[in-house]
Amino acid sequence: MATTTGREATTMTAIIQREYGAPEEVFTLERVARPTPGAGEVLVRIHAAPISGTDWHLYRGLPYAARPVTGLRRPRTPVPGLDLAGTVEAAGADVRTLRPGDEVFGWGAGTFAEYAAVPESQLLPRPASLTLEQAAAVPIAAFTALQAVRDRARVRSGQRVLITGASGGVGTYAVQIAKAYGARVTGVCRTTKMDLVRSLGADEVIDYTTEGLDARGVGYDALIDLYGNPSLAECRRVLKPHGVLALVGGTGGRWFMGVDRWLRALAVAPFLRLTVRPLIHKDSRTDLVTLTELIEAGRVTPAVVRTFPLAAAAEAIEYVRQGRARGQVVLVARGSTTDSGGGPAGLGPG
Repeated sequence: MATTTGREATTMTAIIQREYGAPEEVFTLERVARPTPGAGEVLVRIHAAPISGTDWHLYRGLPYAARPVTGLRRPRTPVPGLDLAGTVEAAGADVRTLRPGDEVFGWGAGTFAEYAAVPESQLLPRPASLTLEQAAAVPIAAFTALQAVRDRARVRSGQRVLITGASGGVGTYAVQIAKAYGARVTGVCRTTKMDLVRSLGADEVIDYTTEGLDARGVGYDALIDLYGNPSLAECRRVLKPHGVLALVGGTGGRWFMGVDRWLRALAVAPFLRLTVRPLIHKDSRTDLVTLTELIEAGRVTPAVVRTFPLAAAAEAIEYVRQGRARGQVVLVARGSTTDSGGGPAGLGPG
């Protein structure tokens, strides 16, 4: 029987980033000290952590305006990763609801690793209907989608809602949540991902490589724009007068990325008869509870289509950045990895 050495009991394998740059150039896989949980924290033995294509910019130190938070000259936190699912290994003195052996999911810091110390308030028990890989993919992507649909677009039953980027990490949740709120949903994606978006419940799907946003008509009550590609004039054309344009993410210059587009949209909204509501998501335990309820009711299922081993973090990020993933991708710190090549678990072929 294999035994654990003293060093192995106090160290772990983690992805380390000491400088800004492309992940394939600055990520290294190393043995580092295992974190020690504080009084209100638990030590989680991480099983899986998701990949976000938009985080590629943060690894490169972009936008510059974010560096006071992320680190001025180098990453403030050397271990990347913000979401996780795994098993509680140890609990701090003030922890009341979790105990060793509990399977949990939530958000934290430094999750591209075998272990992370996470505040108890940022974790919930894994939903029984989800695998650990699926649970890991929920928190931040689904927070963003929920807040876009509920708080910014303010979707109500019977409304028509158009969602760009419907096959991405946030978009797959936005489609399902908007349907759960009773909307008629049109998703926008590329040709190879149309079946996935349909399987999520979208009533109609637009292939942006061959069609415009108005391909299924105009008069939408809300447009949730997850990528910042449509012009404001195009958004106005497909929305009802004073329809809601919820702006999430976007691309742009090195200093502000999509924020400059938000400011322009807010400035011209009264003249275009638009209601513009940008979103900067907030991590929220209350919203994680809401999402858990939607998951347990069968209204939302994570669209995880592929996993990579922890050592292949840079490859996984590039895979997502290139738009090759039909759904979500996660890193697996322990256990086997998979490539379904198709639709997400529980949602049929993509």
